[in-house]
Amino acid sequence: MITLQATEFLDSGHPVVREFADRAADGAHEPADRAVRLYYAVRDRIRYDVYDADLSRAGLRASAIIGRGAGFCVHKAIAYTAAARALGLPTRIVLTDVRNHLASGRLRDLAGGDVFTFHSLVSVHLDGRWVRATPVFNKTLCRLYGITPLEFDGTSDSYYHPYDESGQRHMEFLREHGEYDDFPYDLVVPGLRAAHPKLFGHADRTVTGSLVNESLVNERTHDE
Repeated sequence: MITLQATEFLDSGHPVVREFADRAADGAHEPADRAVRLYYAVRDRIRYDVYDADLSRAGLRASAIIGRGAGFCVHKAIAYTAAARALGLPTRIVLTDVRNHLASGRLRDLAGGDVFTFHSLVSVHLDGRWVRATPVFNKTLCRLYGITPLEFDGTSDSYYHPYDESGQRHMEFLREHGEYDDFPYDLVVPGLRAAHPKLFGHADRTVTGSLVNESLVNERTHDE
């Protein structure tokens, strides 16, 4: 079990990762408190966006993700997992496939539907057991899309709510690929490219765009 070790992608010993982790957990003494504080730092300080995301090997290191301050679920799960290890918290990356009923029209087109492969979250070992957490959608994006932000208390699993604030179905978990001690690059990135080829732009980056702008367009269209 290497759930506390630094790895190629979970470079928990990197100064950028350690600084981010220490600042997030400042004043917290218990493991659960450190895990919770880190959850909110990753959720709300690292902006969620699927567009212009770096999926190169270098771009998927935790230090690069934290330095850039943006990414989607894969990036944010890597950032949390590495930063948690920097705080002495055993962690793993969890990979799943999901159906997202609230994706924008453009994102559905790029993804080829509403099923998204390799949705990522984390599993953190607290008080003798593994607890799952999903520090992905930040509060601002949740407000724009009418989704209640996911909370995490360090004791209960934190998954996406199945419905949004108006009662519409939001996200369904369809398949679990497993838990990983390091980010399985050779599984995930080729898998994403095969499942969602239109989402990729040049090299190892996703196409440009903005989920925030798309949410505003959807809101205006709905109001009309």
